[in-house]
Amino acid sequence: MSEKLRIHKYLSQAGICSRRKAEEYIERGLVTINWEKAKIWDMIDPEVDDVKFMEEAVEEQNNLVYYKLNKPGGIVTTCASTWEKTILDIVDIKERVFPIGRLDKETTGLIILTNDGRLANFLMHPRYEHEKEYVVETFWPINDEQLEKMRKWVFILWKKTKKADIKRISSGKFFIVLKEWRNRQIRRMVEAVEWTVKRLKRIRIENIELWTLEIGWYKHLSNKEIDWLFNKLQIKKLID
Repeated sequence: MSEKLRIHKYLSQAGICSRRKAEEYIERGLVTINWEKAKIWDMIDPEVDDVKFMEEAVEEQNNLVYYKLNKPGGIVTTCASTWEKTILDIVDIKERVFPIGRLDKETTGLIILTNDGRLANFLMHPRYEHEKEYVVETFWPINDEQLEKMRKWVFILWKKTKKADIKRISSGKFFIVLKEWRNRQIRRMVEAVEWTVKRLKRIRIENIELWTLEIGWYKHLSNKEIDWLFNKLQIKKLID
């Protein structure tokens, strides 16, 4: 017998999803252990227990991979949708990978795909406050007062937002850098100053930048990108 693992940690190590997302999938009844619905507190032995996600066998990943993708609009970033086109439907990657974080269906831009659950945990956990940069376009010109409100804080989802770095591009377009992962945060922030987002695109997560990657295209992160990212996060790199 091998060392037992919490079910959400095992799903992360198997490249199914992040630990946080695993808890959601377990609560939705998408994970079974020995043909019974898993519970968040369950422990499993990978060598003994039969674990399935959406009725497919789950096995630990040994080959860690890291990709960046320019997500098109109209695609959902969840791995568990059976009726909408997901981000995994538009890539051809032999390893089972999952997206770090999410972009809403109509938002485009940078997504990191990996099977490294540790990286997902470090990038997504709120206490680390990692930077994510977006280009925002509104339907009408947005004034300096509205931008300043969003820069300081606005109230969304029953909580104040953290300070954001905002730089105007044109009358109805600006860069924004966030250090939070909150659901539809930028759209809600713009709505909080009584305006509406027309287009939204993520262009950077920490040092990983979209650059000229075309919409719908994806590629391996470079060794330089991986090394910089892991050094920044101060976690041990497990691949050469």
